[in-house]
Amino acid sequence: MEREVVGESRLDSVTVHAVGAVCRRRLVFAPTGRVTRIRVAGLPIAMDTQSLRARLLGGPAALRVTDARREIRAEVVEEERLATLQRDVDAAEEAYDAARARRDRIAAHVDATAAFRAVPPTPRRGDPPRSAPLDAVIELAAFVDERLASLHTRLLAAEDALTLAEHEHEAASQRLAEASDALTTESTRTTVDAVVTVTRTQDEDAADAADDSDDSDDAREFELELEYIVPGATWFPAYQLSLAQETGVGGLALRANVAQRTGEDWTGVRLSLSTADLQRRTTLPELRSIRIGRRQDEAVVPIWREPPAGLSELFAGYESSTPPVRHAGFGVGAIAVAGGAGAGAGGVVRSARKAMVAPAAAVGYAPPPPMVRGPMPAAPGGPPPMAFGAAPQASMPMPAAAPPPPPPPVLDAALGDYADLVLLGPTADPGTRGTLVPDPGAADGSSPVRAEYRRRAQAVGSLAAPRHAVPVNRLQASFAYRFEAAAPVDVPSDGAWHSVPVDDFPVGLTQQHLCVPALDPQVYAAVEVANTSRHPLLAGPVDVLVDGQYTATVQLPPLAPGQSRRIGIGVEEGVRVARRTRTEESTTGLRGGTSVVARAVEIDVVNRLGRAISLEILERVPVSDDRDVRIEDAVAAPPWTVVPPEEDPERRRGLRRWRVAVPPGGTTALRGGYELRLPADKAVLGGNRRDA
Repeated sequence: MEREVVGESRLDSVTVHAVGAVCRRRLVFAPTGRVTRIRVAGLPIAMDTQSLRARLLGGPAALRVTDARREIRAEVVEEERLATLQRDVDAAEEAYDAARARRDRIAAHVDATAAFRAVPPTPRRGDPPRSAPLDAVIELAAFVDERLASLHTRLLAAEDALTLAEHEHEAASQRLAEASDALTTESTRTTVDAVVTVTRTQDEDAADAADDSDDSDDAREFELELEYIVPGATWFPAYQLSLAQETGVGGLALRANVAQRTGEDWTGVRLSLSTADLQRRTTLPELRSIRIGRRQDEAVVPIWREPPAGLSELFAGYESSTPPVRHAGFGVGAIAVAGGAGAGAGGVVRSARKAMVAPAAAVGYAPPPPMVRGPMPAAPGGPPPMAFGAAPQASMPMPAAAPPPPPPPVLDAALGDYADLVLLGPTADPGTRGTLVPDPGAADGSSPVRAEYRRRAQAVGSLAAPRHAVPVNRLQASFAYRFEAAAPVDVPSDGAWHSVPVDDFPVGLTQQHLCVPALDPQVYAAVEVANTSRHPLLAGPVDVLVDGQYTATVQLPPLAPGQSRRIGIGVEEGVRVARRTRTEESTTGLRGGTSVVARAVEIDVVNRLGRAISLEILERVPVSDDRDVRIEDAVAAPPWTVVPPEEDPERRRGLRRWRVAVPPGGTTALRGGYELRLPADKAVLGGNRRDA
């Protein structure tokens, strides 16, 4: 016997993709017979109907899920659920009013106590002056001071309580103003249920015996998991880099910015973040074999099964027991029979005035065709036409032409939505009885609501992202990876960005300092980040914290496991660099035919920090493709190294690099240069050769 139970489910895990998310709900149920129908309420309206899946977790082999479908219904929303946030606002407002009244009463007591004064009586005329009671005045002043000290303490506590109550009232009002879409404000709402059928796959005798016994599997409880896809969710990665300058150690934490407007709040869920495309096919393509020989027609696999033969005979008894319905009309009478040609898809009887297109055709009468004079058109495959009144002539029979192949069937896209298909009954049109068609009631009732919810959900894709944020869909061409959050998180369905912690990654950090004195005398601090974890790091913004203080927000490049890249963290004010140049020009060669320009570069570095630093200084030597122009490096102290163009991101030539260690509070001097030799009748194109 089939029984239906209502299951209380909880949202267990969510996997957020670049666009959309996969939600998984779990519930515990106990079978009530051989066939058990479980109704799960509270699913989002914008869910993808084709993505609904159900499976048993750790159930016996005798139980299996045989059907899972979506149903739309209207439910009455309880008043307590609607007024939860409003009651919080009212309670916070009452607490604020009470705190303010208490503060005002204490302030009034303070003013009244501070107004205490010793007022002497008015002397009568002719009486001598009276002596002032100093002891009483002093006692009154001491009493006022003691009383005011106690009242001021109570007043400060009341003001703190009033500030806290005001903050709670503002927070409750803000929560009410920014209530998520999952909290409805109507008395009724459209909801989506999942109806799952669980069947015990055993013999009927054993099933009947199990239904009658109390010690069967009905007493046990099993766990069921529902999976469905919802639009309106997206994310992008963000990082936080912590660095200690003294020790040079730190860490990298991944925080994901998640926004969702799916129609349900994610509370205490296990969150997963994926870079894969949710709608992309992941199956490997099948390569077609190439053969040499005669061409053979491929077998056409039917994609839709035709109705079985003799389907209309099943409704013969219904038609014999149902009398025809007659309608009075003008002119020639028309008859519309229930379930006949005049009925619609649902077997609704229409009036004769609306259903009658041609009155004669409705009763089976048709006027004779008009007489045609002249040649008549020939029938397909028949003899040639003969003029009216002409004698027949003998002719050879023409061979019948082969009928053209039938065109491939064109199926309606709505027939692919199996959850919204219904089986037409005996009141439908005779040509469609017993077939599956889209449910007109469900389409008319849920399409506008579902379209509105999907429009709200798709608005999440147009949210403005902060600087240096890289959308996840741009990373799909690189690789697909999934990150697991270390702890359950909460993400409300409000369509705003929410930062949630994901995990900490072990990375290697090496502090560096860079300077290009020819362009900028400032020294920039940088960190060489080496990904020592087993997870890839996506591109995204990273907040740099040096000794717990926020420094800057830069972009982290993508890092594969084992890869290292350098990121800048700002200007280092404690290191100064000064650059001086000296140019000397002379001639050499036969009759002074060669000009020699010698450039000397002197760089002084001062480290005012309390630790040693590793400084990298870049200089550039001019290059030339002319065979008559020679450029030679001068002796550098300490020696510099030539940077190959393939090591430079911009492929620049002529780079020279110093890497020196500057002690704390120490100075370092760097010397280098080059000689430029060119014919005296030539000059540097586009500038002064002394500045080349």
